[in-house]
Amino acid sequence: MGVRKKNMADQLKAARKQRAFAKLTNCPTSPRKMRLVADQVRGVEVEKALQILKFSPKEASINLEKLLLSAIANWQAKNEDASIEDAGLYVKSICVDSAGMLKRLRPAPQGRAHRIRKRSNHVTLELGSKNLSN
Repeated sequence: MGVRKKNMADQLKAARKQRAFAKLTNCPTSPRKMRLVADQVRGVEVEKALQILKFSPKEASINLEKLLLSAIANWQAKNEDASIEDAGLYVKSICVDSAGMLKRLRPAPQGRAHRIRKRSNHVTLELGSKNLSN
């Protein structure tokens, strides 16, 4: 490996080590419904986002709350000496992508059948820190 390529790989590795993120795959909720809840917490501080998700009536908020707690735990594992309050954590990015669909058939009039698509999604949540000292 060349010197320039190795230096770039080391920089990417160091940057990746500082990222704290969590992924939720194959969640059996429609991506459209999940995006409604994800839009509420994008760019919000972690404590406020947890409160929003806890008191939201949508079912998708339960899965997103667990995902956010997982991302916080991942951040704590990487930054053992720092505290969450001092770091100023916020939801840097949250991305909802569609996953595979389960296709089912429902009987329709006159011997026909209608296709039912049971959608699922993948969610990726990344945390950022307002304090750049970490």
